[in-house]
Amino acid sequence: MPESPINRHSRVSSRVNNIPFSGIRRFFDLIASSDDIISLGVGEPDFITPWNIREAAIYSIERGHTHYTSNNGSLDLRREISKHLKNRTGNLYDPTTEILVTVGVSEGLDLAVRALTEIGDEVMVPEPSFVAYGPIVHMAGGSVIGISTSMENKFIPTITDLENNVTDKTRAILINNPNNPTGAVINREGLSKIAEFVIDNDLIVIADEIYDRLIYGNKDSFVHFASLPGMFERTVTLNGFSKSYAMTGWRIGYATGPEEIIAGMTKLHQYTMMSAPTVAQYAAKEALVNGENSLNEMLDAYSMRRRLLVNGLNNIGLDCVDPDGAFYAFPSIKSTGLSSESFAEKLLMEEQVAVVPGNVFGPSGEGFIRCCYAASVEDIKEAILRIGRFVERETNSS
Repeated sequence: MPESPINRHSRVSSRVNNIPFSGIRRFFDLIASSDDIISLGVGEPDFITPWNIREAAIYSIERGHTHYTSNNGSLDLRREISKHLKNRTGNLYDPTTEILVTVGVSEGLDLAVRALTEIGDEVMVPEPSFVAYGPIVHMAGGSVIGISTSMENKFIPTITDLENNVTDKTRAILINNPNNPTGAVINREGLSKIAEFVIDNDLIVIADEIYDRLIYGNKDSFVHFASLPGMFERTVTLNGFSKSYAMTGWRIGYATGPEEIIAGMTKLHQYTMMSAPTVAQYAAKEALVNGENSLNEMLDAYSMRRRLLVNGLNNIGLDCVDPDGAFYAFPSIKSTGLSSESFAEKLLMEEQVAVVPGNVFGPSGEGFIRCCYAASVEDIKEAILRIGRFVERETNSS
């Protein structure tokens, strides 16, 4: 039988081939092959899901709730989300038309970008930013306009930078508040200026607020972007249960926004995902109804670990601004003379501490590393000792 001719063209689309693999996951692969690793890399709670939430999921299975829900999620859960958001933000979302239950915020982000973006559209992304933002925009046929931020400005985007980069192709701005990887939180004044910019340029906002419950200091100071004047009808808000309720593996989130946009997202969701996992929806409802005490206990623990890590990093010579939210610190490693990649790789190999190089979050992240303090106190203390030894060696050898 004659051999078939070799196809010398890639069988994978160029759009996919041009997207890099996650810089975070590359370091996790290295971690998996080593012993005695202290990880400050993975961005998930070290707590297990609270028992009452797990129990609600178990009970749902015992009662035989193992079938599909409606495409946009169980109505009971959507009603609880609506009630929760009304209490927290003042916004009333119609549970039948303005809320979509998604497979985590990651799916919600993908749906929002694809529903809003035409081929050739631009999406503004303040960065450092979560590693998925750029690839998802590119997969939708759009292009990313990165808005650089600085440590001196606590990684908050300025209106001047936004105005200098907007074009007639700009369709949307993607705001992650609180921010991953920096922990920065934009206050009401800053958000109000962005809202004015949005109106002036007729933009849509994708507001990723997955860390909205992890706020340090005055918990009521956090402002939901869609609650600002004129922003309800211009904002798709993405949120979920992974970070606040230690439910990363449950893959459950939600999107809220204007009916027209949520309908478009639901159409995509119908064909790609059908519905979010039923058992996770029962767990999510329990989290909203009876999860507040557990959330506050975890938040108190994060707050203490935050202070321990940030003080430790500053004491060993790595300048670090106070993160106001999420569970990440983003110290500068410029004093060592190493690039972010070199610092992270050498630290892992020489001291068995895993961090994420800042450049994977965009060009503004070069010269920084991301450290996650969703880790035990013992691990944080030991990590600081090891990083301190490493920094001292690098500084003395340069």
